[in-house]
Amino acid sequence: MMTPRQEKPVDVVMVGLGWTNSIIGMEMTDAGLNVLALEQGADRETVPDFSYPQMADELTYGVRYKLMRRPAANTVTVRHSIGDTALPYRNLGSFLPGDGVGGAGSHWNGQSWRPMPEELYLRTYVEEKFGKDMIPEDMTIQDFGVSYEELEPHFDFFEKVMGISAQAGNLQGKIQPGGNPFEGPRQNPYPLPPLPRTLNDTLFAKAASQKGLHPFPMPAVNASQAYTNPYNMQLGPCNFCGFCERYGCINYSKASPQTCILGALKQRNNFAYRTHSEVIKINVDDSGKKATGVTYINGEGETIFQPADIVIVGSFAYNNVRLLLLSKIGQPYDPVTNTGTVGRNYAYQMTGGASVFFKDKTFNPFIDTGANGEVIDDFAINQIDFRKERFIGGSYINAGMTNGQPIRNMPLPSGTPSWGSQWKKAVKDNYGHVMSIGSHGSNMSYRDCYLSLDPTYKDRHGLPLLRMTFNWKENDIKMTQFMKRQIESIVEVMKPDSAKYGFKDFGSKYDVRPYQSTHNVGGAIMGTTPKNSVLNRYLQSWDVHNVFVMGASAFPQNIQYNPTLLVGALTYWSAKAIRERYIPNPGPLVQA
Repeated sequence: MMTPRQEKPVDVVMVGLGWTNSIIGMEMTDAGLNVLALEQGADRETVPDFSYPQMADELTYGVRYKLMRRPAANTVTVRHSIGDTALPYRNLGSFLPGDGVGGAGSHWNGQSWRPMPEELYLRTYVEEKFGKDMIPEDMTIQDFGVSYEELEPHFDFFEKVMGISAQAGNLQGKIQPGGNPFEGPRQNPYPLPPLPRTLNDTLFAKAASQKGLHPFPMPAVNASQAYTNPYNMQLGPCNFCGFCERYGCINYSKASPQTCILGALKQRNNFAYRTHSEVIKINVDDSGKKATGVTYINGEGETIFQPADIVIVGSFAYNNVRLLLLSKIGQPYDPVTNTGTVGRNYAYQMTGGASVFFKDKTFNPFIDTGANGEVIDDFAINQIDFRKERFIGGSYINAGMTNGQPIRNMPLPSGTPSWGSQWKKAVKDNYGHVMSIGSHGSNMSYRDCYLSLDPTYKDRHGLPLLRMTFNWKENDIKMTQFMKRQIESIVEVMKPDSAKYGFKDFGSKYDVRPYQSTHNVGGAIMGTTPKNSVLNRYLQSWDVHNVFVMGASAFPQNIQYNPTLLVGALTYWSAKAIRERYIPNPGPLVQA
């Protein structure tokens, strides 16, 4: 590799420009620092990139993944266990990393949740309530090191930035009608009222209520009415076009970095960004305790060194881990000796669902949003007797209907042929007569589920790919089978013509082919000691004090909810510590 060309130093260099570094960019420029973001993908703006009608193209965006990072450019290798040989993830399926400015925040559905307070101190909660022996020997769950109460102001602010449409359930300790009675207390209502209800919501809510459960509207970043956020960015009311998941919003209605932050950030004179700039290394000085900047390769293939006083890593979760490993920051995790931390505690998401068919009801599936749905949280982590049920974890259950796109969304009853005249007849008979009920659950972390550098496969720059070692475990299968039984009991009340279930069962192996969730977490986890975490409670590297790592890579295990709101709150939490404590006095914010 040629000697890098050196750029002019900046105060802060950020790796990636999605949700987390959009937030960091605002916070650091507010502090008067010169900030530069390096994004490996292309620039993306609502106009022209997300404009109508080009974005409403199911084949291009929903099937061919135009907004996703191509495996040929950057992928991982995958294996089930330590003794297996990992093979590259060559075709996008199980998870869909975003590509370009905005990252996965451009193409997400917008389902937005605070975690349960108990999820942030999960190991302590389980040990104190159910006993230490409840945790299997190979399960490596941990406390986050920060509390719900500490993060509450940041949850509140990020909800206002995104313009969440929902109904509060616990307002300053008082349970509110129509909201989630099991959520942690919030100081303020959501900034916008819930979205209008659709038929699938109504049917599910009625059945759940008959079971004595507590339905409420899905918290959505699809704006229910016109809204101006704290950065003076304007959102328009959602028109239920049905193009959310895998698409950029054509209507300025779905919260994204572009819609909510970047339009304001790009106007600041002390902010700049470079696209097609792939960071391959965080450079450190001779002491190994301080970063001097980053090395990246630009779109012309030129290697460049960017000096900086502070390095913020805020790319997709597993890319954060790979960059730390390539940069030799922290000790790589070894599951055999159970030593090291970088790569430890990779976790995913456990999901399942049912397709419920009604001949006499029409749902108009093309009139939907990415976060349209009615939810119950009666089987959340703080509502389940783990010892009685013999698993650790929880899930929300929702009746969601996100789109009616004919290529991707064509659920058909069991026994339907996969082609031919009978398939065509089934499509005609069932389109618009089916609704979905889904389980979105937690996934615990384990000693042998981790991330490492692959010894065989390399990227186009000759650098090792990241290797993912992961498989489903009995604990999480027990949890999803429990949720299946709850959904079956609700469906029974609804009295459909038929129902088809899709849940992982005992013996199931992790399969990268079907889409499941883009909620990859862990590998650069936060905690209270460098013995079992990469980052301290402020997302600061234990080893290199001017490196901070944002994103879901900090989660010690996966929560039962979609991770974005927690990711954003942790970013604001970290930014506050950087501004108020680190900038005036650079050094470790927590003593090891």
